[in-house]
Amino acid sequence: MTPHDHGTAVAAVAAETARFVAAVQHADPTLPVPGCPGWTVADLVRHAGSVQRWFTVLLRQRIQEPPRSRDVDLRLPERTEDYPAWLAESAEEAATAFTDLDAPMWAWGADQHARFWVRRMLFETLVHRVDAEVALGLTPTVDPVLAADGVAEFLTNLPFATLFAPGTAELRGDDRTIRFARTDGEGDWLVRLRPDGFALDPDGADTTADATLRATAADLLLVLYGRLDRTAPAVATSGDQELLDHWFAHSAF
Repeated sequence: MTPHDHGTAVAAVAAETARFVAAVQHADPTLPVPGCPGWTVADLVRHAGSVQRWFTVLLRQRIQEPPRSRDVDLRLPERTEDYPAWLAESAEEAATAFTDLDAPMWAWGADQHARFWVRRMLFETLVHRVDAEVALGLTPTVDPVLAADGVAEFLTNLPFATLFAPGTAELRGDDRTIRFARTDGEGDWLVRLRPDGFALDPDGADTTADATLRATAADLLLVLYGRLDRTAPAVATSGDQELLDHWFAHSAF
């Protein structure tokens, strides 16, 4: 990301959290969340706020190696009705740690800088904001430019996620390729599955993919996160469907 993008990500964390809080502020905390089976709205809000507070601790410490503990003083309210305000406070605390985003620090993904955590917090918050709105019967929208960056962030970091997404270790192939193509603007991502793993192919623009998935940036993002099925009318697929089956069976994040 460029310095301008850093500022965009910081502002977007605040905006996405505000939308999240607005959606759940008066919601029934026991309402189930379809995007996160087994979770209620209260569970969803607690998770989102906990992640923000955890990332805030990492950013303040500028850790240089994997953390040995995930113990964080969450200051979680006793009443679930107070969770939305607590989530808002979580984002406010996070904002105080968004300094020197180019500073080197440990991250589980590809980018070993503080900015990794801000970007990761952004899309964690955004996807769960969508989860909350869907649970409440609303029709969520996602800014297309932000969604495209979310697709890139997901596909860039997924190869490093085996610790908490063990299925990704099965994403191997004999030089097989999957293209994720955006239909509402610039955006084309080619993933190459090799015998030793998988990764984005930065030189794959002219490659004929073995399988292709086409949708708007927002729908691509939701498909990748398992919030929208690839058989939905808004999504077009072509090529090797068994390869797509393999991808979606092992890419849960």
